[in-house]
Amino acid sequence: MTTSPFISREVERIVNGIPTTDGAGVSLLRILTPDLQRRLDPFLMLDEFRSDDPQDYIAGFPDHPHRGFQTVTYMLAGRMRHRDSAGNEGLLCSGGVQWMNAGRGLVHSELPEQEDGLMHGFQLWVNLPASLKMSEPGYRDIPTEEIPTYTTPKGVTLRVIAGASEGVKGAVQQPVTEPLYLDVHLPGDTYHEVALPEDYNGFVYVYDGELKLGEQGTTVHARQMAVLGNKAGGACIRLHAEKPAKALVIAGRPLNEPIAQWGPFVMNTRQEIEQAVSDYRRGLF
Repeated sequence: MTTSPFISREVERIVNGIPTTDGAGVSLLRILTPDLQRRLDPFLMLDEFRSDDPQDYIAGFPDHPHRGFQTVTYMLAGRMRHRDSAGNEGLLCSGGVQWMNAGRGLVHSELPEQEDGLMHGFQLWVNLPASLKMSEPGYRDIPTEEIPTYTTPKGVTLRVIAGASEGVKGAVQQPVTEPLYLDVHLPGDTYHEVALPEDYNGFVYVYDGELKLGEQGTTVHARQMAVLGNKAGGACIRLHAEKPAKALVIAGRPLNEPIAQWGPFVMNTRQEIEQAVSDYRRGLF
């Protein structure tokens, strides 16, 4: 292993996901739960769905509303059809990403377009600052071939979904929170360092294999999330794979604003939540 001029962050805590259902009964693992929203600001939620049993996913997510944040759906395997109240429609396929800005309000559905086979992916919720919570709703489908990907001399492959890594600009750039979203694939017996701005909150979610993180080499097993400490000077996270492993590395600039949530609405005050509920019931989304 080569020495690095950067100080690696360490694992502050390890989180085991909570099995649950959402939508019309889709089985999933909820990894980033509401109790972590302040600690991992600007991120509000992370779910993983993974099953080759159609009964776990076939009902999908029928029409439901959102306001005040963005949803990021990353599909590793399977096909999901998106439709929303702004007239957008798209098919999310293996390797692709859907980045949706709910803004002031949107009703959408996400329904599987397969009756068998593996359905595997993630949905991340990214908060919006108060100044953008009532922004124009938006939607973008990013097919797999439009996600920048690079491989290091050691054989580590990184897909740069958002932000930038080692000079490679990601498919999505967002103001204010400036999220970094990487899918990192490491072969066995490999080290890799991902640069992270010191003032960002960040976490690593291992979805295949296991990794040792930081100088201390804390072991993180498959389907566990490591919350990264914010020690001054920590400008990267060091990943070590003894055997092949895959993980999401996610970080962003915290908003440091109040969080008021009621189901699919995330605002700054209770009054704004009550207004969101009222607007939705009156068909204003």
